[in-house]
Amino acid sequence: MSGANPIVEALEKSSLRDDLPAFRVGDSVDVHYRIREGEKERVQVFSGVVIKRRRAGARSTFTVRKVSFNVGVERMFPLHSPRIDKIQIQSQGVVRRSRLFYLRELRGKAARIKDVKDR
Repeated sequence: MSGANPIVEALEKSSLRDDLPAFRVGDSVDVHYRIREGEKERVQVFSGVVIKRRRAGARSTFTVRKVSFNVGVERMFPLHSPRIDKIQIQSQGVVRRSRLFYLRELRGKAARIKDVKDR
């Protein structure tokens, strides 16, 4: 952000989280997300493959895709949100794209991503 307001930059820098692991597009992750239902709060785990990352400081997001009961489900998460409890990396994928939208058309074994261990 060249030429941005220094007050805005300082505010954004204070809201960044540094306790999250370094993950990339193609990695399989478990996102532990806190959900409020009435006055109760619980943690819901969303497991899937990271198909997109948007790097924009405090406004950074990432999209995770999974297939549940033969229906593709995608969910976007704000990276620096206080609602994210933790992110666990299940496996690291080897991909040559920054956006994996082609996985939306693939089914079954064709939608697999090579693992770092397979190299």
